[in-house]
Amino acid sequence: MNTKELCSRYAAGQRDFRNLNLIAANLRNLNLSGANFSGSNLTKANLTRTNLSRANLTGAVLAGANLTETNLLQANLTNADLSETNLADARTKGVRQAG
Repeated sequence: MNTKELCSRYAAGQRDFRNLNLIAANLRNLNLSGANFSGSNLTKANLTRTNLSRANLTGAVLAGANLTETNLLQANLTNADLSETNLADARTKGVRQAG
């Protein structure tokens, strides 16, 4: 799935985006609140200023991703791979990150 299709499906009300391959995707400045990206590969994705509040990122791979100024309020990052992820100025209140 490409970024355009993801945005279109989200706008149509879809929130289940499990196990997607979004390596190096440009998802900058998008509103994806409440989306389910569990198990998805977001390695080196650009998520700068993206709204991922209440998103499910359980087991997602975010290695090397840019999450600068990203809204992660109440997101679920349980068992997510955050190695080398840039979280500068990210909003992280209420984030779940056990595991």
